[in-house]
Amino acid sequence: MTRYNKDHFQESPPDVLGVSSWRHADPPILIGKSPSRIERWALHTLLALLGNPAIQFVLWNGERLPNSNSKRCKRLHIHDRHTLWRLVVNPDLYFGDAYTQGSIEVEGDLVSFLETLYRSVPQADQQDPFAKLFWQWLNRARPNTAGESRSNIHHHYNLGNDFFQLWLDEEMVYTCAYFPTPALSLELAQRAKMDYVSRKLRLQPGETVIEAGCGWGALARHMAKHYGVKVRAFNLSHEQVRFARERAAAEGLSGHIEYIEDDYRNITGHCDAFVSVGMLEHVGREHYQSLGGLINRCLAPQGRGLIHSIARDQPYPMNAWIERRIFPGSYPPTLREMMDIFEPCGFSVLDVENLRLHYARTLEHWLARFDAQQDLVRDRFDDNFVRAWRLYLAGSLAGFTTGWLQLFQVLFTRSGQNNIAWTRDHLYVNRT
Repeated sequence: MTRYNKDHFQESPPDVLGVSSWRHADPPILIGKSPSRIERWALHTLLALLGNPAIQFVLWNGERLPNSNSKRCKRLHIHDRHTLWRLVVNPDLYFGDAYTQGSIEVEGDLVSFLETLYRSVPQADQQDPFAKLFWQWLNRARPNTAGESRSNIHHHYNLGNDFFQLWLDEEMVYTCAYFPTPALSLELAQRAKMDYVSRKLRLQPGETVIEAGCGWGALARHMAKHYGVKVRAFNLSHEQVRFARERAAAEGLSGHIEYIEDDYRNITGHCDAFVSVGMLEHVGREHYQSLGGLINRCLAPQGRGLIHSIARDQPYPMNAWIERRIFPGSYPPTLREMMDIFEPCGFSVLDVENLRLHYARTLEHWLARFDAQQDLVRDRFDDNFVRAWRLYLAGSLAGFTTGWLQLFQVLFTRSGQNNIAWTRDHLYVNRT
């Protein structure tokens, strides 16, 4: 297991605008000293940049700006002027840094506060084109070359299986669950998701499946156990592959599943079904055509494929703080961008489904479980780690409830393939 250290959330980008890195010591907090005229201007500029949400800043001297008594206002406490300037320079990145460090505090419910922000910030098509290009360049994602991808994955997943076991379901599924009814438990909803994916692929006993990015191996185990298929599953995380192999052996499935610790680019062989759940976000859009070519080489003439991915309605980078501190190299594509996988190889898209609200419900469960275990997390790591991961889960939840994030499942096959489902009836027989 990679040992956590305090710098895990403190890797700063180049100091492009001459603002001190957040890991440097903050200047003394000047309690009681009123904000200057330029600081007041900066606060109004920040509000305008955020689309003038119903938010009130509570400053280091107790002053509230804007001066409003509206009950609709959410309150953000800013503890020092250095933090204020960081928020003005790059709110996407430094809000998360400041929250993690404790130099800002959200009054009341964090998810509700973030939903207010997301609903106010202008959509990509409403932003000034030059400002949009600048922020996209400033907050650009890390590359996903073969070497960088391994580093990016290790940054997140090698925190240790025992950490994720504290708040995931018993099968360790770290992707969107499927809730046939909203009140379903997380365990049953994750099992329902794996069954839903298997039914979409219309798996038959004796078929072969290639899975790209298998997490802790739950989907491969489910397909082998309940559908009688053989699976070759690829993953870069040593921690996850080790866990997956141990679970498969304990369940007597080792002869049906091969977990391979390798990059998806090195996938070889042929399959009746290709599936990728929660990996495309880490591929990088510049590699989509290469991924399509790989699938084209592997997929049998009668084969089917499914890609499940966090996505957006409009092209826009992942939140800069999540990309830098939590999931380096991540990018949620649009449907149009996803078509770069399918169009060049002549694949035919059979079905597209958006499970956005299912992911929001999944995150509600994860956040509640994380909160219930936060004392254990704090003992294992520290307060900054707890705040960072709480912000990550709450921000993701707010992203899905407000529509800033989508979750697409795209089912596809080869063009002209007529051995396809006539209706969707087969999807709604609950086998869980």
